[in-house]
Amino acid sequence: MSEAEDFARLMRELKERGGLSYGVLARRLHTSTSTLHRYCNGEALPAEFAGVDRFARACGASAAEAVDLHRAWLLADARRRAGAAAPTPVPEPAPEAVPEPQVPEPPVPEPPVPAVVAEPAVLVVGPAALGEPVVRPSWYRRRAAVVVAAGLAAGAVAVALLAVTGPERGTPQAGAGVGAGTGAGTQGPAGSGPAAGTPSADGAAPTEPATGPAPPSAASGGPATAPAPSSSPPPAAAPGQAPAAPLRAAVRSHVWAAGCDHAYLSERGPAAVPPPPVEADAPAWASAQRAVHAGNQIVEATLHGTGGGAVVLEGLEVRVAARRTPPAWNVYQMSQGCGGGITPAVFAVNLDAPRPLARPVAGSDAGNRLPAPSFPMRVSAAEPVVLRVAAATTGCDCDWSLDLRWSSPAGSGTLRIDDGGRPLRTSAATGRPVYGYAVEQGRWSR
Repeated sequence: MSEAEDFARLMRELKERGGLSYGVLARRLHTSTSTLHRYCNGEALPAEFAGVDRFARACGASAAEAVDLHRAWLLADARRRAGAAAPTPVPEPAPEAVPEPQVPEPPVPEPPVPAVVAEPAVLVVGPAALGEPVVRPSWYRRRAAVVVAAGLAAGAVAVALLAVTGPERGTPQAGAGVGAGTGAGTQGPAGSGPAAGTPSADGAAPTEPATGPAPPSAASGGPATAPAPSSSPPPAAAPGQAPAAPLRAAVRSHVWAAGCDHAYLSERGPAAVPPPPVEADAPAWASAQRAVHAGNQIVEATLHGTGGGAVVLEGLEVRVAARRTPPAWNVYQMSQGCGGGITPAVFAVNLDAPRPLARPVAGSDAGNRLPAPSFPMRVSAAEPVVLRVAAATTGCDCDWSLDLRWSSPAGSGTLRIDDGGRPLRTSAATGRPVYGYAVEQGRWSR
């Protein structure tokens, strides 16, 4: 039995023992009947434990049963997150066979032809000799062809021997070629390219190093030109360059209030929109419907340190990249109304302000005040921090993101919080048609 099935079994046992129907429990928990039915059947898993805790109280669970239910939810939630974060294995491409350089074998020269002593020429004087051209004998032409072939073979042997037994790779050569730098390059550490240049011994303009990184090929889109050697050591990192952030953020951009209250804008008609999902399935549902957050959006970022030391979070800045006119789309509510006893403390953002700020707002838990979040905060690998930001707009279709300022003994910088590399998007929905899903009729209605 999987973790999710074990959690659903505990919920069913509590419901059956409590003797309450799905409708009564849904009204007490301020959620929909279909959502509660999916939880008990193992078809969905609550995104937060607050609703599960209220369910256990309504069913009259004991303290030990509440602890068992909490433990089962933690295991099922961890399994779900691990499955969502596991990357799809990509088969590694087979390494291409690199052909070994072919060294041309020197041609075997033909045995030299012994020199033939030329016979003295005999001048013929007579009427016939004066009017006709001199015709050389055939053996003379054959001897000339043999001598030329022997000379070409000897030249080829000399060139091949020079290529094989020439100077060693990396030895500076006298005479600079086209594009040579001001110093002869010498090979540095493996994979580091040319190191500092040194002048040649004979004072001539040095050439580029014989070894080093290969020039880009024409297939890569750039010209196949050799890199120019540097006359000084490679420069260090720029003084103002920010170091790598020693923390990572797991961002959830589809967080619903109390786990059930949210609305989306979509250009599709009610007949083409499927039933509302549970909160855990909201990202896939919204992507398939090309939907955007309507009026409000809650973003939750869980921060973990990646090193052995602690990181100090200093502040949160809001950046609005674009403001557009809100689209004239339909509003689809994910629930007919719900609520809970817990209102988390958040950073509230008014996207309509000229310069939006992240204002800390206190929360409440069954009448008890929850303190507002405040900076600075401390985060490490063993002590994560959860930031909850609630953004709202009534007049724009906004693209926005968050910049988190941090500092550590190794340096300081900012960490961008967005929607997987894209800006977050929240649009106003004032005056748009609002639809809710009627479970009894199985369709959207106004």
